[in-house]
Amino acid sequence: MQAAAVGGAAGAGALLGPAPRAFAAPAQRFDRPATSWGVQSGDVTATSGIIWSKTDRPARMLVEVAGTEDFRGRRGRWRVDVGPDTDFTGKVALSGLPAGTELFYRVRFVGEHGRACEPLLGTLRTAPADRRDVSFSWSGDVAGQGWGINPDLGGMTGFESVRLLDPDFFIHSGDSVYADGPLEERVELPDGTVWRNVVTPAKSKVAETLDEYRGQYRYNLIDDNVRRFAAQVPQFVQWDDHEVTNNWYPGEVLGTTGSDARYTVKDVDTLAARARQAFGEYMPLSGSRIDRVLPYGPLVDVFALDLRSFRGPNTANLATEGPETRIFGTDQLTRLADQLAASCALWKVVASDMPLGVVVPDGEVAQEAIANHAPGSPAGRELEVAWLLSELKRRRVRNVVWLTADVHYTAAHFYDPEKASFSDFDPFWEFVSGPLHAGTFGPNDLDGTFGPQVVWSRAADSPNQPPSAGLQFLGHVRIDGHSGVMTVQLRDVAGAVLHSTDLTPA
Repeated sequence: MQAAAVGGAAGAGALLGPAPRAFAAPAQRFDRPATSWGVQSGDVTATSGIIWSKTDRPARMLVEVAGTEDFRGRRGRWRVDVGPDTDFTGKVALSGLPAGTELFYRVRFVGEHGRACEPLLGTLRTAPADRRDVSFSWSGDVAGQGWGINPDLGGMTGFESVRLLDPDFFIHSGDSVYADGPLEERVELPDGTVWRNVVTPAKSKVAETLDEYRGQYRYNLIDDNVRRFAAQVPQFVQWDDHEVTNNWYPGEVLGTTGSDARYTVKDVDTLAARARQAFGEYMPLSGSRIDRVLPYGPLVDVFALDLRSFRGPNTANLATEGPETRIFGTDQLTRLADQLAASCALWKVVASDMPLGVVVPDGEVAQEAIANHAPGSPAGRELEVAWLLSELKRRRVRNVVWLTADVHYTAAHFYDPEKASFSDFDPFWEFVSGPLHAGTFGPNDLDGTFGPQVVWSRAADSPNQPPSAGLQFLGHVRIDGHSGVMTVQLRDVAGAVLHSTDLTPA
């Protein structure tokens, strides 16, 4: 087994060697490093994975992995030095792990004079090499629309609901933080009760500086549910808009009225660069790309999209050429088609940070998502999707399922070429789930270009329902190792299965 430091850690990871060097620390500070933010794992495959943690000062992060909870027969021990350049976050990339195995890991930070914190413990399951059952969950949208950590209601209980399902991994579909959504300590609800938020300095204004973006992630890690979940369930994360600011696109310049007036930094590329650094530091992400593939054994490969970094501007979305037709960008689009065609997994799951046929307006005229609300031939961003769907049909890529969040309600959509304006594609399913802890909205209109049919949905009966209304949603997938049947469940965070679909592989 080998390990290396990755983005978010200072110094090179290696097998444990000489004693830690003396780190510079504030005078007279001889207490142990603090570890209030827990541990996380991510991008776990059959043989590899990322371990993340954070402390409050320069320190050496030590990671051990074992096959037993008592850590006898330890498989290895690795280190990485963390410092202020990454907000004292660290990541270790493990390789050479045994496939299909429950593993235990622990993390300690050693500070000045060798003083170490108590170990932080976590677990992960590596992907199987054989056709055993696989399960995973997905959702998105956390701490949005004014609904943060409410201690009166137990905090962000959606994460505990995911943990109790004990999936092999969790797909975080984006809007993992709301950097553009300051919180109020008290929110009066229509029934006369009060929603009470924990509020930190970073959550009291829109994020603009790097530290304010970092503070968005530190805020979520205050919550006990989030930390318990992160220590048990590996994540596969992507981003959407609220990690930066609402409905952003590259090259955008914010205005001076409305919500834009809250910003002193108007250049969105500057904000996005700071937000991207914080995202990379605080999420258990391998490498520098958000669009990437998670191979999880013979039954499933997961393809994460990045529909934010390469898009053109938000317009009416009706152009037939030019930059406003971009949503994937040429490089990501062709790479995705090639990766899907090359996949030997039974199921190909596309983790999309936005739905395909759901209309998501940006103001009175512009469109934020792919659909343009004109149910005719593809135009605007629909052109790239049309090319991809046709290419998958041409290459005979079967068993493709799309999973997404973003619109703050849950639904099962069947895309039927016989009912579409554009029909050069094989039929497929898209499942929407979320929010995990944010306001609930919907349902949105559907655009008929690709023939989406609502098989089932549940949404709010009035806009921005708080988590206390019981309309928080997640999705759960189980693939049977023997038959290959994929069962997709849409659930609420109270544990109820609201809808279930069995998909038989072609």
